[in-house]
Amino acid sequence: MVLRHGQSTWNALNLFTGWHDVPLSEQGEREADAAGRTLREAGMRFDIAYTSLLTRAIDTNRRALAQLGQPELPVVTDWRLNERHYGALQGLDKKATTQRHGADQTKLWRRSFDVPPPPVDRSSAEHPANDPRYAHLDPSVLPATECLQDVVTRVVPVWHETLVPQLRSGKHVLVVAHGNSLRALAMHLEGLTRNEIAEFNIPTGVPRVYRFHTPTPDDDGRHELRVSQVSYLGDETAIAAATNAVAAQAGT
Repeated sequence: MVLRHGQSTWNALNLFTGWHDVPLSEQGEREADAAGRTLREAGMRFDIAYTSLLTRAIDTNRRALAQLGQPELPVVTDWRLNERHYGALQGLDKKATTQRHGADQTKLWRRSFDVPPPPVDRSSAEHPANDPRYAHLDPSVLPATECLQDVVTRVVPVWHETLVPQLRSGKHVLVVAHGNSLRALAMHLEGLTRNEIAEFNIPTGVPRVYRFHTPTPDDDGRHELRVSQVSYLGDETAIAAATNAVAAQAGT
């Protein structure tokens, strides 16, 4: 199960957020609570949850688990589940960026697989090397900007090293993260092409269920888990509207 965090205060302002740490908006809190109720009504139970190091994901997870009735569930944070770093775009208005740089350039920065926005300077407050939460990491792994390909590079090892062993052992796993880190995971799990992922949007606060083919005993961990079914939980009309709203954020 994956869940994109509820609307953040910068989502509400239509700003590029990335690794900038902002709280949930009031709407985002409602979305997180509603996600937990949706999970409860669907009869979902989990053995462990994973989130990024960003407050909006951590709080969404906490609120959803409270509504689900599993407030004491073990939770592991992993920086590799963070949102994509938007470089020098962080804090800028998305539509204003489109007006300044043009729809094609803005869409290229937002949606291309391998073209990152301009980087921030190492001295910038937006560079994670200046955030004490990442002081334990080798500075060379901390991004000044990222494209989706970079996010895939750091998210896929989380899948192989952390999530797959849990799933193979029969655990039910919840991952609460961000639009681009979950798009990176979806690209890997669902075999999406570069063109397909460019048009793939994940709404805030809507649980997305992955069910996997159960390996046979003689697989012995040698074969990739295969997705057998994937779907959102909730009202289809509302989910479609929320997904379209994500696509329209930059006016592109």
